Formats: sequence, C-alpha cells, structure tokens
Amino acid sequence: MYCGRRIHREKTERLRTKHDKTNDRPRVTAILLAAGRGTRMGSSVRKQFMELAGRPVLSWSLSVLAKSPVISDIVLVIPDGTSEEIRKNRYFIEREFVDTLGSDSSRVASIVPGGSERYNSVYNGIEAITWPCDYVFIHDGARPLITEKTLETLLAAVIQYKAVVAACPSKDTVKITDDSGFVSSTPDRSHVWNIQTPQCFEYELIKNSYEKVVGAEKESDAAASLCRQDEALRKITDDAMIVEYASDIKIRPIDTGCQNIKITTPEDLMIAETLMRNRT
Repeated sequence: MYCGRRIHREKTERLRTKHDKTNDRPRVTAILLAAGRGTRMGSSVRKQFMELAGRPVLSWSLSVLAKSPVISDIVLVIPDGTSEEIRKNRYFIEREFVDTLGSDSSRVASIVPGGSERYNSVYNGIEAITWPCDYVFIHDGARPLITEKTLETLLAAVIQYKAVVAACPSKDTVKITDDSGFVSSTPDRSHVWNIQTPQCFEYELIKNSYEKVVGAEKESDAAASLCRQDEALRKITDDAMIVEYASDIKIRPIDTGCQNIKITTPEDLMIAETLMRNRT
C-alpha cells in the first residue's frame, strides 16, 4: 500500500516518548479523513479544500488535532487516484497544512490514499498505524469546528466505555418511512441522537472490527466476505456501525454539543463561518 510521507520518524519517536511520559496519557492516533468527493457541494473543489474563514476547511480540524495533548499521532487520508493525482494531493496538503504547523507537524505520522467508500478510507488509515496505539479517534476533515474540550471529553469516555461517538441529542422529531415513502413509525425523540465525529475506539477493537468486516471484502474467497453476505453492510455510513456488526461492544453516544457540524452544502459553510466568528 502507498503509505505517503513518514515525517522525521526517529525525531518524531523521541518527541512522542517525551510527550507521553510527561503527560502520562494513553497513545491516541487520530485518523483524519480528507478523501471525500463532496458531490452535494456542487463545486469542482473538494469541500475539505474549500476556504472557510480564510483557511481551507481541513486545516481547522488538522490544527486542533496537531496541537492537542490528547493526540499522539495523526494519519491523514487523502483523495485516491492515479499516482500523479495522489502526488499532487499530498504535495498540496503538505504545503498548505502540515508544513505550516511547525513543530506540531511531528504528530502527522503518515499520509495515505483513501478508498471508494468512507469505510475503505478508514480501513486504509487503520492499516497505516505501525506504532504503539491504545485508542483511535476517527474524524471527518469536513468537520472544522472540533474543539480541545471535545477531545478531552471523548478520551475520558472511551477509556471508560471502549467505544464512543461524539453526538448531539436530536432537536427534531424523527419519522421512519417504509419503502413506499410513508411514515411507518416515530421513535421517541429522547432516544434519538445525531451522530458526529470523532468516533473513538480501543485500537484492537476497531482494528479487529474493520478487518472482520472490510478486510474480508478484499479476500479472493467471496464466501469469506461479510460485506457480500449481508447487503446491509453496503450501507455503512460510520465507524460505529462496523463495531456493531463485528462485536458485542455497545456504542456510547457522548453529548459534545451541536456546533460540530459537517460541511456538506454551501449553506453549511456560511453556518460554520458564523459559528467561528461567535467563538472569538
């Protein structure tokens, strides 16, 4: 697999060792997803590279992760394509984001290409982890409003529960429809959550879950692939679903507020910029 750039590995390991001993924290790797196509944005520029408050969307979350005492290492997952396209994307990210972080760039341990679906991209990110790791935080690069407080809250929670997701209690009544488009049920709103990222897991749990579900898809023996056996797995939209399918571990939603929005449409950019202005 193409593993991108390893950034000053020996120097980085010395910095990490000092960092870990000083703070007495578990080793947390953040997988930052920046491979999405963003078709709903209606732009030739991928949404994670669009400008938000004078900076590319991706740079906001990358900066928070790189400066956080919670995060030991970062794996950046970039758009896949031809070798030339990958090279250009990697160069753009290194120039615009990584090299402007100064000493904090030592946290970026690897840059890897994404896959055809989100779960393929996450799997590539997990496979890139070749260093000691206790927990994995998986975050969408299109969620620029992540905060240090959220990271601290999620770290405490994942240590306790093994599998947690950033979430916001639903403010709206949710309706479930049948195949004909008519309402079939209305769940109790007090039990409905809008799920966000980061989604955080014990390393061995998320690694084994992805290998069982997504890794099987790469096997030549079709009978070994859970993805082929269960059509529902083709509708995977987040990492918690992988763990739900592959293990008996229950996922715990953690209320981290509702400002951690995902940039999906042009309106989201305007909302995010307003929220950023109100923070300062």
